[in-house]
Amino acid sequence: MENHGRGSGPRPADGTDETRDAGPPDPLPYEGVWRFTAPAADVSVPQARHAVRDLLYRQGVPASDDLVQALLLIVSELVTNAVRHAALLSPMLAVEVAVGARWVRVSVEDNHPYRPTALEADHGQTGGRGLLLVREVTREAGGACDVEHTASGGKVIWVALPLTPAERP
Repeated sequence: MENHGRGSGPRPADGTDETRDAGPPDPLPYEGVWRFTAPAADVSVPQARHAVRDLLYRQGVPASDDLVQALLLIVSELVTNAVRHAALLSPMLAVEVAVGARWVRVSVEDNHPYRPTALEADHGQTGGRGLLLVREVTREAGGACDVEHTASGGKVIWVALPLTPAERP
């Protein structure tokens, strides 16, 4: 019996080769949403970065090294901003990582109502360029970023980057 390129898999019992609508595909093993909280303190910056890195690795997210490094830089900048600018009104912050089949989204939420803007900083000044850096890294990766207000009056800053699988040799 020839299969004429139809594959060697099982055939429907009624003899037809039509595929049945099985509904939405199951999520990939690495897809999901994870959220953790941390104090709005300097020590939370490296802890958040390491937690995100470990999560991506543990879940087996097929991300290139460049994408992982971009995400870790973004997490560092967003958590640093929350620590520096929102800690008085928001002693805790939340970091969320959402991974889909084709994208990764990281967000940082605090309870401070001020919506930050990316400002051009004086070149002689250290710091002050975090959101510019986040915006540029996001743009170069083909992603999107925004700030949204939360129902509790705070804000969440998020960045979504396309998931480009690491090339295997």
